[in-house]
Order: sequence, then C-alpha cells, then structure tokens
Amino acid sequence: MIKIATSILSSKNRKECIEKLNKTDTDYIHIDVMDNIFVPNYQLPIEEVNELGKNSKKPLDVHLMVENPESFIKNIAINNIKSITIHLEINKNINNLIELIKKYNYQVGIAIKPNTDINKIDKYINLIDKVIIMSVEPGFGGQTFIDSSVDKIKSIRSKRKNIIIEVDGGINNETIKKISNDADIAVVGSYIINNNDYQEAINSLKN
Repeated sequence: MIKIATSILSSKNRKECIEKLNKTDTDYIHIDVMDNIFVPNYQLPIEEVNELGKNSKKPLDVHLMVENPESFIKNIAINNIKSITIHLEINKNINNLIELIKKYNYQVGIAIKPNTDINKIDKYINLIDKVIIMSVEPGFGGQTFIDSSVDKIKSIRSKRKNIIIEVDGGINNETIKKISNDADIAVVGSYIINNNDYQEAINSLKN
C-alpha cells in the first residue's frame, strides 16, 4: 500500500493542522521550505519549521526548495525528522550536501522538477535513499497533476529497484491511482487539508 505524506503547505493554521494530523494514520507530515529564490514563494523559515516540528507526533518529511540548503540542514533541530530532500537543479555541490544530510542520520532525497532530464539523477542514484518526482511545478499547492510523471516513476525504478520513489503534486483520490502501483509515497496537500475530515480523505487515498 502506498504511504501518504500530508503536506501542510496549504493550511491556514499549520499548528492546528499538525495537531489534527497527529490523530490520523497519515504516514508522514510533509514540510515544504521555500526561499523565494529557487521557487517564487517564501514559506516556513527555519524557526517556524523547528517550532512546528515539536508539535508533530508523525515523522517529518522535509523538502527543501531552496538554493542554499546547507544552513537549513545544519539548523533544523527536531528529533523526528525521517528525511531531508534537496533539489537536483540547485547550483551547489550535490555530493557534499548528500554527505551533510547523512551526517545527521536522515534519509537523503533528491527532488526533480517536471522539466528536468530524468537521467541527470544517474550520478547520485546509488548515494541516496529516495527520489521525489515533482508532478507539478514546485512552489505552490493546488496544482494539476502532470501525467508525464508516471513515466518518470518507471524510469527511476528501472535505474534502481529498491530506491524509495515519492511523488509530489496534484494528487487526490483519482490521480493517486496513476502512481499507486509504482510509487512508494504520495505527497498530498490540498485534497486532505481542504477536507473537513482528514482521516476520511486519507482513507480514500489508501483504499
């Protein structure tokens, strides 16, 4: 069964949202960090991430959509982080960042934008734990799922059988059917957060 990482990006009250998610069987809480440089949006400075993380009883799935991830990685101070993901497209030494994340004993992920050549991941595929395939253009919630993402899942799986594949963007109870056989984790935001009953929404994704 595919696991669900619930994104709190679209929530108007993130603390309250996390408290509600604690009572569900979502597998992870997905934290999107944006710097208004790598993507045209600014969300969740490190201080807010650390504060919100204290409220979570679920493992955190941290997605750094930032041009300079190093300071975030070094200053995240939460005990229940499962993974930290950086973007392939940043103009930084990816190998050094992979080693830095490993130093803190987090799973290492690399995310790929929709228009990025999937083969650019090849040099890192055996150094990391997971790949996040962006099925929307990163930066904002509530976008429409890009169907070509399905082929990217199959391509990544052919490169390494046991890597964790996470898909992020535009996922609801219909689009999840396109990825559930091949992906391991679905990042779902608006579909859950905009539902009055979080658990009911999660059930519809898992069943």
